[in-house]
Amino acid sequence: QVQLVESGGRLVQAGGSLRLSCAASGPTFDTYVMAWIRQSPGKEREFVAYITSGGGLTYYADSVRDRFTISRDNAKNAVYLQMNNLKPEDTAVYYCAAALRTYSRPSHYSYWGQGTQVTVSS
Repeated sequence: QVQLVESGGRLVQAGGSLRLSCAASGPTFDTYVMAWIRQSPGKEREFVAYITSGGGLTYYADSVRDRFTISRDNAKNAVYLQMNNLKPEDTAVYYCAAALRTYSRPSHYSYWGQGTQVTVSS
């Protein structure tokens, strides 16, 4: 089991950058695939990116590819999301999530943080 706590969300202007962090607790963090998933008001949760347990493979949604970068530091039990060239449509609550396999469907992730709000103003 793993507990997740996100941080770093705030108000930012369009075109700006932001780095989200997710701190994990639990002895088996380095066995989990980690993902970032977001949800905008009135919309379903949307997959953003995942990174495999060792960090060797990443995968992104088309909407964020080439703008966002997911990374992890297993020594620090942390995963990050670097977001560049932010757009108003990136406004959402961003969740860190964990699973034992790679999924692009949010419902397949077993463990979730409480989320951090990112707001991008135009």
